[in-house]
Parts: sequence; C-alpha cells; structure tokens
Amino acid sequence: MSLYAGSPAPMFIAPTTSNPTFGFSSVGGRWALLVFLPPPGPERQAALGLLEAHPEVFADPAAPRLLFGVLPDAATFAAVRDNPPAVRWIDDTQGDLRRLYQAVGSDGELAPQWVLIDPTLRVLETAPLAEGARILARLAALPDPADHAGAPMHAPVLIVPRVFEAETCRRLIDLHHREGGAPSEVMREQDGKTVGVFDDLKKRRDAPVTDDALRSALRARIQRRLLPEIEKAYQFHATRIERYIVACYDAADGGYFRPHRDNTTAGAAHRRFAVSINLNAEDFEGGDLRFPEFGPRTYRPPTGGAVVFSCSLLHEATPVTVGSRYAFLPFLHDEAGEKIREANLHLLDETAAPQA
Repeated sequence: MSLYAGSPAPMFIAPTTSNPTFGFSSVGGRWALLVFLPPPGPERQAALGLLEAHPEVFADPAAPRLLFGVLPDAATFAAVRDNPPAVRWIDDTQGDLRRLYQAVGSDGELAPQWVLIDPTLRVLETAPLAEGARILARLAALPDPADHAGAPMHAPVLIVPRVFEAETCRRLIDLHHREGGAPSEVMREQDGKTVGVFDDLKKRRDAPVTDDALRSALRARIQRRLLPEIEKAYQFHATRIERYIVACYDAADGGYFRPHRDNTTAGAAHRRFAVSINLNAEDFEGGDLRFPEFGPRTYRPPTGGAVVFSCSLLHEATPVTVGSRYAFLPFLHDEAGEKIREANLHLLDETAAPQA
C-alpha cells in the first residue's frame, strides 16, 4: 500500500553519508524525490542509469529539487557519497524507512518505488520504480517552489507591534553588551537524552536575563500586550514563559540560524509558540525570519514588536549582512505543555536545561 497523494510525508531522522542524524523535516520549501532502491541488480542499475542520464534535474545551485536515494544494503551505502544539498544517500539496512513510507509489499518485502514530495512536505505522487522516466519528467516540469501553490502563500505568523518600549529594548541590548553573550547551542537527541551541542546550524551569541526585577517587567509586558493577541489569533491560552535570553546575530561572523523546528526533541516537545521580539530593527540588514514551506517571503517585526509562530513550523533566521541584530527570544506553552515538560525532565541533559 502506498501513501496517498496529499498526505503528510512521514518525518524521519536517518543516517546519510554526510550526516549521521539527518532530519528530513528540514527540507521544506523544495521539491524532494525519494527513491527506494532494490538490492544490487538490473532493476537498480536501470534506475541509477536514468538518474545519471538526467543530472540537470538536480543541478540547480539553489537546490529547488532534492534527491534522496534510500539504500537497503550496507555495502552500497558504504561506497556512495552525498552531494549536499541536492543529493543524499540514506541507510535503510534495517528497513525502518521503507516500512514508514509503506514501500513494502503484502509479504513485507521491499517494494522499490519513487515518492515525490512537495515544498510543504506533502506527498505529491508515488510510483513503481519502472515509471522513473515519467517521474523525472514531471519533476523537471514542476514550477519554482515559490509558485507551487498557484497563489501567493503567507506563513501563519502573527506580528504584534509595541510589546516592548524603546527604553526596554535599549536596556536589553545594553545587558548583552555587558555580558558579551556566549555561543548558542542547538538541542539534539543523543543516547536517549536531549543535549545542547555546537554545530553549524546556528551562529549566535546569547545572554541570559537573570535579574528578577527585569524578568518580572518583561513578563508583565508580554502578559498584557502579547498574550491576548495570541489568544485572539490562535485560540491558545499561554500560561508559561520558557527562557529569558537576549540573542545577537552579528554580521561580523555572518550570524544565522538555518532551517529548523523548535519542538523536535523530547526536551522541547512541550513548546507551543516561539516569540521573536526585535530590539533594533532599523540597525541591521539581513537577519529576517523565513518559513521555507510557505515561500521565500521574509518577516521582520518593528523594534519592540514580536513575531509569533508555532514551534512546529520550519523556520530560519537569514544571515545578518550589516550590523548586529538583537532579539528577545522566549517560548510559550500552557499547563498541558507543562505536564509534558515535567514528564520529559529525565530526558533533558542538565547542561541543556532551558531557563524557566
């Protein structure tokens, strides 16, 4: 049984030859083609020959079309090499991925096939391996991902101006100047724990707000000026604020945060909404928010204003090219989310524990 067209593509984390924990949820905003290859033999060779004959399909340097070769045998996986971002090879020697994608027959054995996925990570089509020429022709003819919907797309984000006054923004920037900030980690799953690690997904420096009076003042402004707007727009009653930090993306090191989601680890599963409050929107270039699944448009709240979005949305902070972007970056959840957070505390490495 194959996946239905229009259904969400199953998300997974699996080893590729360049990344032992590649997350498929990060590829939104582009066309993606998965090919579930059979073991070595004529059928596989024909499919690979077809791909080799049409390199132009995946040759765009902007990588609007991605290829994922899913391999059932360890020997082949050991011999191939990724060519990111356009081409990646996935280890499926245990069969988890083909079962997840229903690329199996009634006998449970591998059923080689193609799975074409749209920029919102929904299944566009599945087809037997023998229909590769037609699938590649269809993929090559698809429009730029920004035009895939046939109408302008807008990310489901909320922009709320005037959450912080200019004086509060300056105070938070001064705090970061005094503290200097520390390199910011990303949260990963390692050996069953959520841990903070440094990698090239993000380049940012964070300074915590530790003064109780200042934290109370910030919380009061968010409660009075932001939470009612969130409840009006999303019918969500936030009762908990996680993390009081001032972040800096600096053009000196090309500060950025590549596409990611904010709730994909056990230690972050309670998060419901992310908030980004710009503290100096007039003083930098680049550094805007983008939601790849909803097109190339970027979002920049004014100084003191917030952009609010679901933690499940794929998003990125584009590189800062001039100046430094300062932002206050809390997460919000409710009492149901708090129960999840408490239940998962034993899975959170102490060094990765967020500020309450």
